[in-house]
Amino acid sequence: MDYESLGAQALDSIAKAQDLDALDALRVAFLGKQGSISGLLKTLGAMSPEERQTTGPKIHALREGVTNALADKKAALESAALEAKLAAETVDLTLPAPESARGSVHPVSQVMDELAEIFADLGFAVATGPEIEDDWHNFTALNMPESHPARAMHDTFYIDKTASGYETEQDMVLRTHTSPVQIRAMLAAGGDKPLRIIAPGRVYRSDSDATHTPMFHQVEGLVIGKDITLAHLKWTLETMLKAFFERDDIVLRLRPSYFPFTEPSVEVDTGYSYVDGRRVVGGSGDAPGHAWMELLGSGMVNRHVLTAGGYDPDQWQGFAFGVGVDRLAMLKYGMNDLRAFFDGDARWLGHYGFSGLDVPTLSGGVGVQA
Repeated sequence: MDYESLGAQALDSIAKAQDLDALDALRVAFLGKQGSISGLLKTLGAMSPEERQTTGPKIHALREGVTNALADKKAALESAALEAKLAAETVDLTLPAPESARGSVHPVSQVMDELAEIFADLGFAVATGPEIEDDWHNFTALNMPESHPARAMHDTFYIDKTASGYETEQDMVLRTHTSPVQIRAMLAAGGDKPLRIIAPGRVYRSDSDATHTPMFHQVEGLVIGKDITLAHLKWTLETMLKAFFERDDIVLRLRPSYFPFTEPSVEVDTGYSYVDGRRVVGGSGDAPGHAWMELLGSGMVNRHVLTAGGYDPDQWQGFAFGVGVDRLAMLKYGMNDLRAFFDGDARWLGHYGFSGLDVPTLSGGVGVQA
C-alpha cells in the first residue's frame, strides 16, 4: 500500500475541514475503531516478523502524523471560533450603558422640592404638622368658630373618635389646609420671635372632578415681624413665581377678597397666554393675547389668628399665603387633569416623572427634567 499517498490524502482532508464537527468525522474515519488507519494497524498481527519490521514503522508514522494533524487543526478551529465569538461580543466602552429599570419621582414631590429650594434661598424654614387635626387648630384658632360661615367653605372629613380611639371633646378632622401648621409654629415660637416658614403637605376635602381631588397638596407660607406689609407679600410671591416658572416676565394682580384668617385678604392673579394649546404663565393679563388667572390666596394675618398663636397683634404683624402644589405642577409641566396625579398609572409617571438625580437647585435650574 502507498502509505505516503494515504497520509497525504488524510492531511489534505484535515486541512480542508471547516469546523469541529467535520474534523471529528475525519478523526472517526481515520482513527476510529472502523477507521482506515486503525484497520492497517490490525493487519500487523498477521504479518511475518520481517514484514512487521518493515511495514510497522510506516503505519505508526502514518497514524502519528494524522493524530498530530488532527490536534493542530482542532486547536486552530477552536482558536478561530473563540476569536469570532469575542469579535461578536465586543463591549464598546465608549457607548452609554443600557438603562436599567428605575422608578420616577412624582411631579408633586418634585415641585415640593423646587418650592422648598426657592423658599430656602429666601430664608424660609420648612414646618410640618399632623394630618389628623383637632377642631381648634384647623378652624377655631384660624378665626373660624363653630358658628362662622367660613366653615361651609370647607368640605370636611370628620373622624369617628370612638372608632379611632381619640379621647377628646373636640371634633377631629382630616386637615382641610396646612394653616394649622402656622398656628403650631407660632405657639412653638413663644410669641416673641420673628417667623418665616412654609408648610407643605397633604390636605383633604370632600370634592372630586378634573381640577379637584379629595386629597391634594398645598404649601402655605407665613411671615411674622414688626414691620411686615403687603409690599413684602407681593415681592415674596413675585420672586417665588419667577424662580419657579423660570421667567422674568411674571406679572401679578392683587384683588380684594375674603379669608377668615387674613385681613385684608387678596386673591393673587397672574397673567398667562396659550401657546400651542397649553396655558403658559407670563406677561400681563392686560396685554394682547393674554388673560388673568387666579393662582393663590393671601393676605395680612388676622389679629385673632396672631392672638391664638401667642403673638401680641399690637406689636407683631405678618402675611400668609397658600397655593396648591398640584395646580403649580399642572401649569408648569403641561398637565390638564388632576385625577391622573393619583391614578398610579406607571405610563403617566414614566412620562411626567423625574429622575431621582434631578435635584432642583437655583443654580442648575429648579425645573430640570428627567
